Amino acid sequence: MSDQIVIKDLLLRTIIGINEEERRNRQDVLINITLHADTRPAGACDDIEDAVNYRTITKRVIKRVEESSFYLVEKMAAEIAEICLEDPRVEAVDVRVEKPGALRFARSVGLEIRRTRTDVEA
Repeated sequence: MSDQIVIKDLLLRTIIGINEEERRNRQDVLINITLHADTRPAGACDDIEDAVNYRTITKRVIKRVEESSFYLVEKMAAEIAEICLEDPRVEAVDVRVEKPGALRFARSVGLEIRRTRTDVEA
């Protein structure tokens, strides 16, 4: 069993969607990420070199999402998962991407995926 590092409610703006208006105007997306990793080495020595640097991962996610233009939340979530799994200490990742206000009468619409190191290497 691995430990979990949770990045909660990362609110970003990007081009996402298939409709003409969605392609013109940036929209809010809400991202939640759970990194599955063994945090015992960092807990034992208190050294950032033995830790999953979630700040670095988050900066890379922000850059990718804000500079990209996606048609589907599925593609966005997959790319976020790939970024997270570039750290060799991350064994698996859960990524949830939501588009607030995408559907009338719904607070948001979203997708949640889980990817493992094996998924990315395949």
